[in-house]
Amino acid sequence: MEANVQIREKLEKLRCAQKKFASYSQEQTDEIFKAAAIAANKMRISLAEMAAAETGMGIVEDKVIKNHFAAEYIYNAYKDTKTCGVLSRDTSYGTMQVAEPIGAVAAVIPTTNPTSTAIFKILLCLKTRNAIILSPHPRAKGCTIEAARIMREAAEAAGAPEGIIDWIEEPSLELTNELMKQADLILATGGSGMVKAAYSSGKPALGVGAGNVPAIIDESADIKLAVSSIVHSKTFDNGLICASEQSVLVPEKIFRKVTDEFTLRGCRILTAEETAAVRNILMKDGILNGAIVGQSAVKIAELAGLSIPHDTKVLIGTVTDATPKEPFAHEKLSPVLALYKTTDFDDALGKAERLIEDGGYGHTASIFIDTRKQQERLAQFCARMKACRLVVNTPSSHGGVGDLYNFNLTPSLTLGCGTWGGNSVSENVGVKHLLNIKTVAERRENMLWLKMPDKLYFKGGCLPVALRELKSEYDAKRVMIVTDSFLFKSGAVKCITDRLSESGLAYQIYSDVEPDPTLSSARQGAKVLRSFEPDVIIAFGGGSAMDAAKIMWVLYEHPEADFMDMAMRFADIRKRIYSFPKMGTKARFIAVPTSSGTGSEVTPFAVITDEETGIKYPLADYSLMPNMAVVDTDLMLSQPKGLTAASGIDALTHALEAYASVMASDYTDGLALQAIKNIFEYLPRCYDDGNDYEAREKMANAATMAGIAFANAFLGICHSMAHKLGAFHHLPHGISNALLITEVMRFNVSPAPKKMATFSQYAYPKAMERYCECARYVGVEGSTEEELFEGLIAKIDELRKRIEIRENVRMYGVKEQDFMESLDAMTKQAFDDQCTGANPRYPLMSEIREIYLRVL
Repeated sequence: MEANVQIREKLEKLRCAQKKFASYSQEQTDEIFKAAAIAANKMRISLAEMAAAETGMGIVEDKVIKNHFAAEYIYNAYKDTKTCGVLSRDTSYGTMQVAEPIGAVAAVIPTTNPTSTAIFKILLCLKTRNAIILSPHPRAKGCTIEAARIMREAAEAAGAPEGIIDWIEEPSLELTNELMKQADLILATGGSGMVKAAYSSGKPALGVGAGNVPAIIDESADIKLAVSSIVHSKTFDNGLICASEQSVLVPEKIFRKVTDEFTLRGCRILTAEETAAVRNILMKDGILNGAIVGQSAVKIAELAGLSIPHDTKVLIGTVTDATPKEPFAHEKLSPVLALYKTTDFDDALGKAERLIEDGGYGHTASIFIDTRKQQERLAQFCARMKACRLVVNTPSSHGGVGDLYNFNLTPSLTLGCGTWGGNSVSENVGVKHLLNIKTVAERRENMLWLKMPDKLYFKGGCLPVALRELKSEYDAKRVMIVTDSFLFKSGAVKCITDRLSESGLAYQIYSDVEPDPTLSSARQGAKVLRSFEPDVIIAFGGGSAMDAAKIMWVLYEHPEADFMDMAMRFADIRKRIYSFPKMGTKARFIAVPTSSGTGSEVTPFAVITDEETGIKYPLADYSLMPNMAVVDTDLMLSQPKGLTAASGIDALTHALEAYASVMASDYTDGLALQAIKNIFEYLPRCYDDGNDYEAREKMANAATMAGIAFANAFLGICHSMAHKLGAFHHLPHGISNALLITEVMRFNVSPAPKKMATFSQYAYPKAMERYCECARYVGVEGSTEEELFEGLIAKIDELRKRIEIRENVRMYGVKEQDFMESLDAMTKQAFDDQCTGANPRYPLMSEIREIYLRVL
């Protein structure tokens, strides 16, 4: 029968059994797992005897221990492990993990551990509801199949589907290769050629690399413990465990003590002639001589033509070359050790690195050291060894397989070596590697917040009262006032300086803030701050003064902060790559607005221009939130008509965008709606009469409420586009918003947008619904959504005309040619603006371009 047909027929039966097994409960699975473990454990001695007799390798008594370990320790490690159904559930995050079996597992079994490895792999598969088919080594097929038969009978008697465990009766390379091609997963343990074939089969494989374990004995080590541990490990089953020591590296200072101890423990320190004789038989045709594998020290000596005492435990050859040219430098799978005398610890590390790299990459490395006194050396060892198991003061054979000399290393007889060893896992293989874990993730909405200054004072005449707290609450001594030249020269700043003088506070004024503050001016201001060293910074003026002062604040407290890092975009402010430094360690920040628009006094935003590129960056982080905001109507009287119009429409845009934002919430909605209502009602009055106190107060409240709303709900593409339109063509920010807002609203209300914003709270396109709510709140009437929406657009248009905002960009003196030349750059930068992500409709760059063209 052809190999592929034979394997296909076996796998068809195996998969039928596995399909049934996949429906079993955790309780049923655990009963089967336990029954198989008990059966294997009961037969551990007879199986060990069969393995030793059939392979001619190892020591029966040690094979008993390996069988015992494979049955008892593996059962104990996983008896309470959940491998069926729901593994975990997090109701708050709406996730759950569900375990599913992989299917049919092909298990390649080595001649070195033919029964213990079979027991181990069968138990892993039974615990995970997988079917398993074993491919024994031809020289160990009898004992491997017997182990599988014993466990299959016990498993089926406990309720497992018939045929859940199977094997190849007459194993061959052809059948094994075909099995690996057709199985769902391969557990490959064997020589490097077999493991390589497994990884080349086209199916997922868990294979292990070769071991070539170096053991360093440090000067600080307990020499008796070290030598005893190495001898115990190296003689275990005649060195057949791949994690056993292959070389010992000893500093010359304690070399004699170590060799004396090895001799005392029954080892043979070979003479130069004896070393040469053993060297000649270690390798054959460039690979390990199979005749020595798993044989006793005495037999290996006989093969080398040496006569040694019959009770010799280990042959130790003193060598100097740690490269592959030296046969002693390879994995030997027998009680033969290489011994290196090193000049110092660094020399030992260097030789150990070479030994690992040339033969045991990724497997295991060992050290004996005083862990309390030599922590630095232990750290060096851990850092330099390219091995996935680093065992300390431990017999390496027993330490590497886990759970015997350590209690948090997974017990296993398949030891992954990671990518260093060409493996897919870097840990001891266990049940988790034989499961497919399904993660069920329910939709959840993000946690939101309402953040604002610690203190917010408002009402006419509140500034003097608020400034009293500089001494009583902040214990202030030195105050820096950041403002613009107009407010400074006009004497408006006296309302602050007089109060500071009355309180006995030292102060200084920085008045070089530009209308569109630049990064260079902020850096210059930060130098002044560092010179004066204030403990309070008062930003006094419009949005420009507050934005510049915020950046100056950061650079004053953290001169190492990088502007481009601060300007880095984020999709979610809670997950941003760059973390703003903690603010307030040197100075508190107080914002005192003199206009009603930006809302910067209550926001985490600061808009700054990079003078080298001309790009306007909106920075956003709650570290930039002022500690105190003082909204005093007395400071806002007699604003020029142009400023009143631009700042008022800016505030309206803040409120409209915050209300339509994907991050809008009940907490921001009320503030946004009231701000919109105030603006429609009172902005015309402010425009007509700058001293209309009631109107000014209502507009001040509106701007600040809109600021709190967008500080927490964020903005949209109207602001993204306005930032760039203003930067490229020197239009006031509020005017840019006024020109764009209705076109952006029309863009947002599409019931079938090409792209919708990505935010879990935003379930479906609802900009139309949100704008209609705004319309009703300000008195617009209509029987349909379209009528309400158009009514709101008309009301905005009416307001713009009422406060004499022109119809398009050209009417503000922008030449069409200049506009068109900048269009592509504006489009790309607007798309990349921080405000874009919260827009209810996620824009394509081509769509942003179209909106720009409509306002030309």
